[in-house]
Order: sequence, then structure tokens, then C-alpha cells
Amino acid sequence: MSTTKKKFKLLDPMRDGKGVEKGEDTTPNLKRFFKLWGRKFWKLITLNFFMLVQILPLLGCLFLYWGGPKVSTQYSPLYSVLLGAQTALPTTEGMTLFNSAAGLLHQMPVFNSWAHWVMAALILFHVITYGWQKVGTTYILRNLVRGDGVFMFSDYFYAIKRNKKQGFFMGLLDSAAIFALVFDFSYFYNAPAGGGNGFMYVMIFALIVIYGIMRFYTYLMLVTFDMKMGKILKNALIFTVMGIKRNVMALLGMGLLTGIFIALILFLGRLLAAVFILPFLCLLGFCGFMYTFAAYPVIEKYMIAPPPPAPKADETAN
Repeated sequence: MSTTKKKFKLLDPMRDGKGVEKGEDTTPNLKRFFKLWGRKFWKLITLNFFMLVQILPLLGCLFLYWGGPKVSTQYSPLYSVLLGAQTALPTTEGMTLFNSAAGLLHQMPVFNSWAHWVMAALILFHVITYGWQKVGTTYILRNLVRGDGVFMFSDYFYAIKRNKKQGFFMGLLDSAAIFALVFDFSYFYNAPAGGGNGFMYVMIFALIVIYGIMRFYTYLMLVTFDMKMGKILKNALIFTVMGIKRNVMALLGMGLLTGIFIALILFLGRLLAAVFILPFLCLLGFCGFMYTFAAYPVIEKYMIAPPPPAPKADETAN
């Protein structure tokens, strides 16, 4: 009986993990990263399922878009309108809409079908709840990086309850910013060469990278301090520059990990069907741990750590 209980406790989300050992070196370097990663491995696997809920509505929308009701391209009223407008007067806006709605497809989603209403509901659910979900998972990631004790469910809902209002509005702002950046990127990607479009394309890509790094810090500061959103965004932009080395390392680490999973899927997918499940088991949790481990020491250094002691009077006189 005791053996069975011990076995099931390995994956118990309410079980606290191993704490910081006495006299342990807590310098936030690679050695510390891998030590914490191994120590909190199963916690990150559990947290990954919490983080999956954040993207499941978007994955559901993609599934419905590609797998929902279809009609042959030439019979779609939307296709004929977009093609006619683009043929009569080619514009960047028209090309962006044409590529997003039709492109070179031979089948198009049926306009105003049940799938569109379900997609709209999923997107609405995602936008409304995203900030709360992000607050909950960020609070857990921060505690894992600090080496604190973590109780998954209670900590998750505690963070949401404590930051309910600000988390909601941060989620709305975050969703709007991501949508605007993706739309602008698509717009300038389809824009004809010349006229400064190439420059704007590069600038939008740079903004995507900068805002992506800022997001390492925004929710971390939200769950750690009582600050206004404007101040959080301002500090996040500053830390994007001040923590550039750690930020780049986090981006490289996440890129390498994602590349490994893609390689596994490409080379082993036909031989091992389970490899497709691997990214859904751990990719989000591991990436979240990487960027939180990179960002939190920067916040701690400039916003939490006490300032150096003032020099004594006799030292100043000398």
C-alpha cells in the first residue's frame, strides 16, 4: 500500500518540490539553470498542461479553418470579390486579404458557417481569459526559478485572484499588440518592393522581437509588484536592453529546443507516432522556465536587491 502511494505521489501536482539546500550556490548561471531544471522537471511537465490551455483555443481555430466545411474556390463568393478587386486595382491591402482568405488554395472555408461561429467563440474565450491564465502560470514559473515551494493549483488560482483586474487588462493589451504586429508583418510581407516597404518590413520584424522579449518581463513584474501598467511596460522595455545577454541566451535556448522537437517530428514521425505528442507535453513549460530564469535575475538586481551601503563618513573624507 505504501509503495502505491509513493508511486502516485511522483506526479502529484499538490506535492511540494525539493527546496534550496543549505549553503547552495544560487548564482543565476547555466549550472544553476540545469540544476533547477532537473529538480523541477515534473513540476514543469505539470505546468505545461496549464499553459496548453492558453493556446488550445487558437489550435482549435486552426483545426476548424483547415478541417471545417469547404467549398471549391471558384464557387466561393468571397474568392470572386477579392480576386476581382485585386485584378481591377491591385493594392497591398487586397493582397493581404486575398492571401489570408484564399491564396492558392483550391478549397476555401465556407463563409458564415458553424465553424466560423465556433472560431469566434474560441477567440473571444482566449482574449478574455488569456491575461488571467498568463498571470497564474507566470507566478508559478517565478517561484520555481526562485527555488520557492510550489503548490500548483492553489498557487495558480491565488495569483489569478490577487491580480484579477490588472491581469485581465494586461491580457487585452497583450492580445491587441500581438494582433497588430502580426497583421502589420503580413501587410508589409505582401507589399510590393520599394517605397520604403522593405524598411518597414524589417522594422516590424524588429518590433516583434523587442515586444517578444518585453513579454519576458511584463507578467513577471505584474505578479511581483504593485505597479501601474504604464510603468510595467516602461520597465520591460528598459530591461530588454539592460538584460540583453540573458535575453539572447533565452531566445537561443528556446529556438534550439523548438528546433530539436521539429527535427524529431520530421525524422522520426513516420517511425514513432508518439513524437508528435512530445511538444505538447513539455515544450511550453520548458520554454517558459528558460525565459523566466533569464528575466527574473534582471528584475531582482534592479528592483529587489538592496542598494549598496553608503560609504562611511571617514571613508568619504579620505
